[in-house]
Amino acid sequence: MPTYLDHNATTRVDPRVLEAMLPYLSGPYGNASSLHRYGRAARDAVEQARAQVAQLINAQPGEILWTSGGTESNNLALKGVTERAVPTRLLYGITEHPAVMEAAEALTLRGWQVEPVAVDADGLIDWPAFERQLAAGPLRLVSLMRANNETGVIQDVGRAAAMVHAAGAWLHVDAVQAAGKIPVDFEALQADLMSLSSHKIYGPKGIGALVVKSHVELSPLHHGGAQERGLRGGTENVASIVGFGVAAELALQELEARAGQAQVLRQQLEQGLRQIPGIRIFGETATRLPNTVQFALAGYDGEALLMQLDRKGFAVSSGSACASGLGEPSHVLIGMGLDRDTAKGAIRVSLGKDNTAAEVAQFLQALGSFTTA
Repeated sequence: MPTYLDHNATTRVDPRVLEAMLPYLSGPYGNASSLHRYGRAARDAVEQARAQVAQLINAQPGEILWTSGGTESNNLALKGVTERAVPTRLLYGITEHPAVMEAAEALTLRGWQVEPVAVDADGLIDWPAFERQLAAGPLRLVSLMRANNETGVIQDVGRAAAMVHAAGAWLHVDAVQAAGKIPVDFEALQADLMSLSSHKIYGPKGIGALVVKSHVELSPLHHGGAQERGLRGGTENVASIVGFGVAAELALQELEARAGQAQVLRQQLEQGLRQIPGIRIFGETATRLPNTVQFALAGYDGEALLMQLDRKGFAVSSGSACASGLGEPSHVLIGMGLDRDTAKGAIRVSLGKDNTAAEVAQFLQALGSFTTA
């Protein structure tokens, strides 16, 4: 039986989530914008899910906007905030997900000055450099991720929020990898916008959310529908929204247990990795997600090693699934100051709630076989 160790890329739908979704695929099939009983039943389900997702990250239900996932949420945040604003500056972390980086770079075509925020060797914000950037002139938006999808490194976005607001700008936080794995408190972090995704927390693919404070002026990406306060037109995907809501509720209920189990397995994995000659763990001294380890084995290309591990029955990643197949080294690791050869050797293991100590031991045995062959 193959062992899946790529939960930062996606997770399987929890059976409890699927059970909640099924009736809305064949039963209450009304359009949530319709006023008749079929529509009202769908609307009730959508609003219940909105409350469930809001509770996961301590937001208000009215702050939740449904999207198709993290990529759309990030694009809506960056492009929606800048659409009607006079072009000035936008900052984003140099280790951000491609959905933030490429959305930000696209804004240069509209006259925006876009600058990356540097990180140190552990992938943490270079605070003195960041402070200088904030003071360098008019600024509209800063986008920083709560936890990195490759290394698992957790950023102090609460500290950043205070600095960003003092500079007269808004803060967008990409919490796609963090929510459901560590406590995420939208209110306490003082973010203005936050991106979430269902399929990272055992919910369905194709549904996400953008959390938006009431003071944020946002323009829609899509036109032609009044749904989601006119900010995200299109008939609501009721079954997937329901699934996201239940996944969020379960993630909150089981957060401590899931994180504790993942931490134990990660410690087992890292102890074993340190016994293998030529292993380097990235972001090792930083606070990281409890389920994530990114490392390189000297002398091996990451994608080649990934395929060898796949043949042995282990599904891992060489970095972000959204950037795979490009043949380029991880921009996250390059941003952390690593050389291209080391960065190209990266392998990411991201553990899930159903992984076991036996599977970790078997993975270590398989990995170790490459150094003794």
